[in-house]
Amino acid sequence: MTAFSLGAFGFPEVHADGRPIKLALRKGLALLVYLAEARVAVARDVIATLLWPETDRETGLARLRRLLHRVELTLGQPVFETDRTSVRWSPAVELTIDTHLFESACDGGDFERACAIDRGDFLAGFALDGCAEFDDWAFFRREALRGRLMHALERLVQDKNAAGDHFAATVHAGRLVELDPLSEVYGRHLIRSMLLAGDRSAAERHHAALTRRLRDALGVAPEAETEALMSPAAAPHAAPMTRYVKGAGAHLAYQTFGSGPLDILVMPGFVSHVERAWEHPASRTFLASLMKLGRLIVFDRRGIGLSDRVGSAPGIDVTAQDIGTVLRAADSRRVVLFGASECGPACIKFAVDEPRRVAGLILFGALAKGCWSPDYPHALRASQYDAWSKHLIAQWGGPVGIEAFAPSLANDPQARAWWAGLLRAASSPGGISAVLEAFRDADVRHLLAQIAVPTLVLHRRDDKAVRIAAGRDIASRIKGAEFVELDGRDHWFFAGDQEPVLAAIGRFTKRIL
Repeated sequence: MTAFSLGAFGFPEVHADGRPIKLALRKGLALLVYLAEARVAVARDVIATLLWPETDRETGLARLRRLLHRVELTLGQPVFETDRTSVRWSPAVELTIDTHLFESACDGGDFERACAIDRGDFLAGFALDGCAEFDDWAFFRREALRGRLMHALERLVQDKNAAGDHFAATVHAGRLVELDPLSEVYGRHLIRSMLLAGDRSAAERHHAALTRRLRDALGVAPEAETEALMSPAAAPHAAPMTRYVKGAGAHLAYQTFGSGPLDILVMPGFVSHVERAWEHPASRTFLASLMKLGRLIVFDRRGIGLSDRVGSAPGIDVTAQDIGTVLRAADSRRVVLFGASECGPACIKFAVDEPRRVAGLILFGALAKGCWSPDYPHALRASQYDAWSKHLIAQWGGPVGIEAFAPSLANDPQARAWWAGLLRAASSPGGISAVLEAFRDADVRHLLAQIAVPTLVLHRRDDKAVRIAAGRDIASRIKGAEFVELDGRDHWFFAGDQEPVLAAIGRFTKRIL
């Protein structure tokens, strides 16, 4: 039996027993890749609509039959298993596709092999005229694979530098910069790796190139941390490092900063990235201010940011368990949980399950339930939530949602570029879809009365993303909770006027010391 292999990174290719096969049928290539990606039988109607959207059903099905025949003639043998309603690659055919090999390597933690397999964007340079639905499918698949590649490259940069192989780290960091040239985090990865490799002249060239890109595209100068790398007295190895701890089948990325009598664990919302969070000046200023109150701990939930992209969506129970895993790894004994927006419920769950480890709970812009019900009118109805989620996913990779999340930053080019880059680095359209679905179905109202730790609920009065009534509802259900109503429209805690937020947190932490 002939062994077939498909290459979908870059322009699609077909090989039989290692020999290239020229398939001069653009829709034939699309069909082979689509069925290989699906792994299962696909309805004939679905394929016909995908490849011939302009035709009626019968014409589309007839064209599909002819295409199946012509593809098998070119490949030299039957490769499809068909019935009256569906088509699939025959299970009897030995078939591999590079995208599945790439994902398998990522799942197994073999990031070096994964990055060697990914030789370009999914179906780069390949499109079907007049087939918008196919092109949309290819776009979302491309973004998902690109997100996994960025995650794998970041892990390799860290691992190679930790092992002393700074030249290899430089190569991987260079690919990251190619993927997102405006990311100062990725730019610093490259510059730091070059400095560690002893190639200061190359580091200076790349620093100059990064400076030009930021100036020309965003009208900003490099951040102080970037500039500090080029100081003759700088110690690139002394920069804060992301660490990993394994918990319940996934490696979790976390960082700790500073010291103090309290630990403050910050969970910012539905997406995060422990390194890129420091990239925006307002976010960095807020986090640095928290460090004056105690040791700061940040981490990415499983499936998000630099944590493993494996397993199911990070639901409330699993995320609460992961909070405990990270706190143990950080040797935390007394923590204040800061749960913003969608991360509020997981912090509530942990505070109920582990009250002796929690010195206090702070909820910012949070909800107790993901969507509307007759006894919970403070959230979007499920249909509204799904429409919002669909819009978010369709615009993934751009600064989608910033107008609602941070109106005060919505017209700032630097903020828009940062948010778009963070989204791409934190997840993919398919990955975030599962996260959003899990939150839509969340409900922790039954836990609120069980909270026995000091609690502060913060909410901006005109929050455009989560109604203030949701914050009032949470505070009313927690015994002894303090509710602070803040001015402003921003949902992000670091956007807008930070001072009232930080002042309320400062007063709260002083009381519980």
